[in-house]
Amino acid sequence: MIDFLRSKYEEALSHADPRVAKYPLMDNPLWNTVSVLLYLYIVYYGGPSFMKNRKPFEFRRFLFLYNMALVALSGWMFYEFGAAGWWNGYSFECEEYSKEDPVNERMIRVSWVFWISKHIEFFDTYFFILKQKWNQVSTLHVVHHTLMAYTWWWGVKISPGGLGTFHAWVNCLVHFVMYFYYGMSALGPEYRKYLWWKKYLTTFQMTQFVIVVGHMANIMIRFPSCSYPGPFKMIIALYGILFFYLFAGFWVQAYSKPKSIKPKSN
Repeated sequence: MIDFLRSKYEEALSHADPRVAKYPLMDNPLWNTVSVLLYLYIVYYGGPSFMKNRKPFEFRRFLFLYNMALVALSGWMFYEFGAAGWWNGYSFECEEYSKEDPVNERMIRVSWVFWISKHIEFFDTYFFILKQKWNQVSTLHVVHHTLMAYTWWWGVKISPGGLGTFHAWVNCLVHFVMYFYYGMSALGPEYRKYLWWKKYLTTFQMTQFVIVVGHMANIMIRFPSCSYPGPFKMIIALYGILFFYLFAGFWVQAYSKPKSIKPKSN
């Protein structure tokens, strides 16, 4: 089994795009793997243990600044993905990728930054834990953060461009709106009257997965000869379906089920 896994690992790395080699942390997947495993350890063991018998931390101003920084980062990445390809010549039907293509340094750079951003976003969960917002540390939340951070290293390593960057482009737009919501929410309950649109944010998040799956399904069905390195087309489609399913479960729990009314005490 070990020999089999090693051979698959070496085979995958043999398809690496040499243009990515100059970027930090791209030599091998060690840092990426350790970061993801550390995240899971903190979420399920370290965090709950640390917060046991402690009161929730309050750091509203810092949370506001953190979320506004991610608003700016998400906006920049959305613009870069568009300018590097998606509104500048990329085909929405079949945008193939090959490491023999002319260098598109701008797309490679923003793809690398997008992967790094997925590890920065681990702090979303860490802050939820420090504030003891345990309902926010849901299966949906943890699975989404874990899979995006881990698999995007391989995406950048092997194919930092082409059709596989479409879902990242869409995701950046969604995160631009989402982190603005989080930033306003961090300011405290007096700002809740401005956050009436939470339900529509969830709808927006679910819509991205419909768009991503639709985009990939169109390619796989109408353009079966459209080549792309590795199994990424299938992985992206399956991720979209999985995340839509998890978000649909959240939608039902948060918005469809009747709220329980506590009896008034006399």
